[in-house]
Amino acid sequence: MALIPSFFGGRRSNIFDPFSLDIWDPFEGFPISSTLANFPTSAARDTSAIANTRIDWKETPEAHVFKADLPGLKKEEVKVEVEEGRILQISGERSREQEEKNDKWHRVERSSGQFVRRFGLPENVKMDQVKASMENGVLTVTIPKEEEKKPEVKAIDISG
Repeated sequence: MALIPSFFGGRRSNIFDPFSLDIWDPFEGFPISSTLANFPTSAARDTSAIANTRIDWKETPEAHVFKADLPGLKKEEVKVEVEEGRILQISGERSREQEEKNDKWHRVERSSGQFVRRFGLPENVKMDQVKASMENGVLTVTIPKEEEKKPEVKAIDISG
């Protein structure tokens, strides 16, 4: 029994369980399009893959290091690109699971769809030496930094 009465078409919530609070879809059950009507997720949930791609960016003395959590993706499904103007782009697509006619979905929480993240890089990076690797669903992109040019100091003799 739900602790909050359901006024929205059988939607149940439990205020003590934060994971039971589903996002209310006002168009759920309406035949808007064949894609949305036949699959339990809405278009809004598809775009959540864009927002849910978590990426850390740290700068070490030698390089800029990006780490992206991409669970369930193969390296063939991910693209790492460098554009003119020192732009790093990480993109990919997580495919939907195929729906079977006899399947009854109880909850769909894993996001699907395309994701794109773009980062403007500082001037001190070596864009021609970008390296990427993927292990256990974590993409690591390393971009080495150019050595800082230390200003040349010249001693001046003082006359007099």
